[in-house]
Amino acid sequence: MTSAAEMNAAARDVDVLVVGAGPAGLSAARELRRLGAGTVLVADRETEAGGVPRHSWHTGYGLRDLHRVMTGPAYARALAGAAAAAGAELRTGTTVTGLETTLDGTQLAELTSPDGLQVVRAGMVLLATGCRERPRAARLVPGDRPAGVLTTGELQQRVYLGRERRPGRALVVGAEHVSFSAAVTLAHAGAEVVALVTEYERQQSYAAFRLGAAVRWRIPVWTSARISRVTGRGRLDGVEVTDTRTGTTRFVPCETVVFTADWIPDHELARRADLVIDPGTRGPAVDTALATSAPGVFAAGNLVHAAETADIAALSGRHAAQSIAAALAGGAVGPEAAGREAAGGAGPVPVLVAPPLGWISPNVVTSAVPPPLGRFVLRSQAFRQATRLEARQDGRLLARTRPHRLVPGRPVHLTADWLEQVRPDGGPVWVVTAG
Repeated sequence: MTSAAEMNAAARDVDVLVVGAGPAGLSAARELRRLGAGTVLVADRETEAGGVPRHSWHTGYGLRDLHRVMTGPAYARALAGAAAAAGAELRTGTTVTGLETTLDGTQLAELTSPDGLQVVRAGMVLLATGCRERPRAARLVPGDRPAGVLTTGELQQRVYLGRERRPGRALVVGAEHVSFSAAVTLAHAGAEVVALVTEYERQQSYAAFRLGAAVRWRIPVWTSARISRVTGRGRLDGVEVTDTRTGTTRFVPCETVVFTADWIPDHELARRADLVIDPGTRGPAVDTALATSAPGVFAAGNLVHAAETADIAALSGRHAAQSIAAALAGGAVGPEAAGREAAGGAGPVPVLVAPPLGWISPNVVTSAVPPPLGRFVLRSQAFRQATRLEARQDGRLLARTRPHRLVPGRPVHLTADWLEQVRPDGGPVWVVTAG
């Protein structure tokens, strides 16, 4: 990366740089402009703004943030149009390849596009780079490397943006919400969906999704099963499916296999900027204001909670924008607020989870500012019935919820009305399950 001195000398100045033009980034940009935050530049590597909803043609978008139900493409256009109308500059086909903080706290970013390299000097930065599904290679599924092995995102782009047909038999790996969406996309593309395959003992989506797939598309769900090998030279011939209970394996002929869910944040830029990464979410650690470990750098959306629905990501971006606007106005936010007991805040206290919980977001407490929607979002790694969540610090009970049903892949929430009880000089807050 170019040295900070060289970058600083030739930099363009903006008040806020937003990295990512999906629901979180676009909603943040519009809110920042509404709050009078100054010049706002949104950079995104895709050729069009809007994020994943651009190639998700099903309905259901916009309910919580725009208070109406829309298709994915219509929702993406609405968010991009609103951000542009508010005065934010949207720059697509542009990748932020570097980010560092100068000694005076200014953020320097390298932007790379077909027009070349540009340096941007920003007062604040919001990372809203979203998340992606782990592909077959990252899941360590052995075998050949034929064409026809996809993720949901790649499938939807090919079918809805590229108008690609996919005749033949197809198998979907996973049984979460997005897995059923992938099955519907395959059916629209002319495929015969053989089954959804999950290693869990039952599917993780809502019963209505399962019923719709069974009745409308006649798609079964194979539980306690995993893809153990991919076979095919040039083109996919099929996959081996192993029963995790008995160990028996069978060969299933198919021309397409789609790996769904198993989300990982797009955290490369956050790591390059040396931000503290939360081991549970695998995104940057953030406090309830969505401030990261670096002063002036915030993160929002599915970068910090992979993967929530688009409207929840949008509301997360809006929340971060409010924090950024407050910081630009001279308020203490994030690391700068840590330890300021005179202002009634708490110190940088980690928020951790114990199994079967997998992660919690936000995962740091620096003040009593409530998180987005006034609640923490968690994920479980196992099924549990009628389980309570408890928040404790140094053995002291801070909060206890009503019974929850825990399902892998589905969010569970913990309200944040206990934040003022956190002691800044105490140990981590642990969120655990109780019978």
